[in-house]
Amino acid sequence: MNTIDWKNLPFGYFKTDYNVRCYYKDGKWGNIEVTDSEMITMHMAATCLHYGQEAFEGMKAFTGIDGKIRIFRMVENAKRMQNSSKGIMMAEVPVPLFEEMVVKAVKLNLKYVPPYGEGASLYIRPLLIGTGGEVGVKPGKEYLFMVFVGPVGPYFKEGFNPVKMQIVRDFDRAAPLGTGYVKVGGNYAASLRAGERAHKEGFAASIFLDACEKKYIDEAGPANFFGIKGNTYITPDSKSILPSITNMSLCKIAEEIGLKVERRHVPVEELSEFDETGACGTAAVISPICQIHDRDTGKVYNYCKDGKAGPVSTKLYLKLKGIQEGTEPDTHGWVTIIK
Repeated sequence: MNTIDWKNLPFGYFKTDYNVRCYYKDGKWGNIEVTDSEMITMHMAATCLHYGQEAFEGMKAFTGIDGKIRIFRMVENAKRMQNSSKGIMMAEVPVPLFEEMVVKAVKLNLKYVPPYGEGASLYIRPLLIGTGGEVGVKPGKEYLFMVFVGPVGPYFKEGFNPVKMQIVRDFDRAAPLGTGYVKVGGNYAASLRAGERAHKEGFAASIFLDACEKKYIDEAGPANFFGIKGNTYITPDSKSILPSITNMSLCKIAEEIGLKVERRHVPVEELSEFDETGACGTAAVISPICQIHDRDTGKVYNYCKDGKAGPVSTKLYLKLKGIQEGTEPDTHGWVTIIK
């Protein structure tokens, strides 16, 4: 393995030594397999290719200050993948199998876990796809669950430095009664055009509004949205938003440090009342937002007046990172230590 420049890693695919796989056939899951292949062979009529039977998770492992490797909130990821499976009628991966395969994938690639203090982590990608051949819109009978990993840097190149985002109204990420609440590829496909246009126009990401009335903040393409108003942490409540495990964790931490937490509709106009805004998710953790541009109205909402993340966002970020890296006590049992 060539020397890895941990501090300058992008957020992208990185080839490691092994991945692990398990197949669902004849109504049951088989044995765990280990491979060094990056390829998947499947039927040309596989339901993941034709009918979108595909779900994935995003997780991270960290080297702590004590040298121990920690995986963050693995059980919650397993539960969310089960919810995604129900949403698009795939075979559910049992939580113990999910955990065993994730831990095995990490252990097989220990040399790729970035050292403590380098600003990087090991990204873990569990993937579930329909592999059985079907012609006709119906669930498949065969599935592949696999886990691969790779070292990554910050999702947004700015890291924890503030970014600019853009409100869009001419695209929807997901319909209210559709699949926005589960982590499936179709939601991300729907966000690509708005996201790429935002990048070309100088923004880190687009922010979508509710698909019905275009009155309320839904979420950023790759992350949940939150705002800080006085002593309150506010995040949108919507049936088309993916339940972010990072956001769930931040809500708990916010309460513990004395903030009030509100999950509710967030009108666009309320953006002018926030002291701080940010996007949160596994890949980004927290990305403070310094400006939000409304593409249609031209209105600009400014935050981070000194060019730095606000004090509340900073406190939440450091607390969460501390739990992930062992500098803060894990009082909730959120981390799994690899032995």
